[in-house]
Amino acid sequence: MELTNSLALVIPELVLSVSGLLLLLIAAWGGNEASKPVSIAACVALGGAFFLVAPTVCAGASGPDTLAFFGQFRADAFAGLAKLMIFAAAGATLVVAPNYFDRLKAMRPEFAILVLFAALGMSIMVSAADLLTLYIGLELNSLSAYVLAAYLRDNDRSAEAGLKYFVLGALASGILLFGMSLTYGFTGSTSFEGIRVAMAGGLSGGMLFGLIFMLTGLAFKISAVPFHMWTPDVYEGAPTPVTAFFASAPKVAAVALTARVSLEAFGNQVEAWQQVVIFAALASIVVGALGAIGQKNIKRLLAFSSINNVGFILVGLAAANVAGASAMITYLAIYVATTVGSFVAVLMMRDADGQPVEDIADLAGLSTTRPALAWCLLVIMFSLAGIPPMLGFWGKFVVFQAAVEANLMPLAAIGIAASVIGAFYYIKIIKIMFFDEAADKVVGDIPVSHWVLLAICTAIISPLGYLLTGWFGALADMAAASLFLTV
Repeated sequence: MELTNSLALVIPELVLSVSGLLLLLIAAWGGNEASKPVSIAACVALGGAFFLVAPTVCAGASGPDTLAFFGQFRADAFAGLAKLMIFAAAGATLVVAPNYFDRLKAMRPEFAILVLFAALGMSIMVSAADLLTLYIGLELNSLSAYVLAAYLRDNDRSAEAGLKYFVLGALASGILLFGMSLTYGFTGSTSFEGIRVAMAGGLSGGMLFGLIFMLTGLAFKISAVPFHMWTPDVYEGAPTPVTAFFASAPKVAAVALTARVSLEAFGNQVEAWQQVVIFAALASIVVGALGAIGQKNIKRLLAFSSINNVGFILVGLAAANVAGASAMITYLAIYVATTVGSFVAVLMMRDADGQPVEDIADLAGLSTTRPALAWCLLVIMFSLAGIPPMLGFWGKFVVFQAAVEANLMPLAAIGIAASVIGAFYYIKIIKIMFFDEAADKVVGDIPVSHWVLLAICTAIISPLGYLLTGWFGALADMAAASLFLTV
């Protein structure tokens, strides 16, 4: 009975696993000619997993009934909502990638398979209720991501990005694994529930070291300051569809995992990790904003923007309550839509030869040569800056409201002040597009699929997105509440 119930809870993961293995065989037999069918099939698999997870989220699943495999896997509403974002971002990547790689004659079926296995790893990560499950999911995602970063084997930038990501990712995994071993050694358990019970009587020195090392390893994965150094180089060097994937889906998975570890495993020792999270939040907001100011490459600027946004997300985690977790989920959803839209826009910037246009200076006068693209970018930049009435303002509002309600007024005040710095470089891009003399560099043809994705993302983060806040807020509240229900 236990096995039957467990298998029923992991059906979405089984769909991704079986689909990935079957597509691997098809790719081996079909060669590069199978790239398009494999990509379509991978999108269908992700869509199927999406719709299998959706009822869990709508029902607000929580409690003992969501546990599988003797407490190692938790299929609750929090994990479900994170999975919906992950699958949506992965699907968007598979939609935009073929056109990019076809121009480089580098489209191969393994790209879609790697994205599928990475999504599977992330799905396991956000449902982890045990240190062993956590590590299995993390490594499945990481191993796929290392290959994706170096996907263009003949491109020096891509190879360099893959090597940097691998070295620093391996370092982060080692730090995390060391923290896990310390935590297990001093608590006598690998389950989050067992760790929480062991820490209820007080935090020993060994437990504290384990907690710090685990948070350090996870900080690498979410690219929080001071463990952010790999992000700009990897984002710039990796192929743009891969960068779009890295900036969205793995970010959701890593943040959700960090929240689950902090609030479940270390939930009764908030004082031990709250100050660390507050520092990382403020440092990420400031360093992300200041680092972006001098950037000339749009992908590097968006890398620093992602670091900046991680800081705002961590403000919600620092609140360490249901309102903070709900605000964090809301911000993540808005962030995913904005990030996917921004990188789709970057993919649409091509010159007459079909080569990517990545220099910010080359966007001069885009409003006169590509007005629709320029206006969509304006909405995206205003949303990233948190300027009303764009939906990005709502994301910042809810996380700072949660911080204020948790009596973290200094954190909210400093965060709001620092967010003004970030507005500078977003508005600078708008100024270049709308007020500078036209450079007329972005002239390449744009696929319809890109326009459709950009239109959907722009509509979500525009003022129209406020129509969804009530409905999504209720889902986020249920998902956040499931994190605080002990077994």
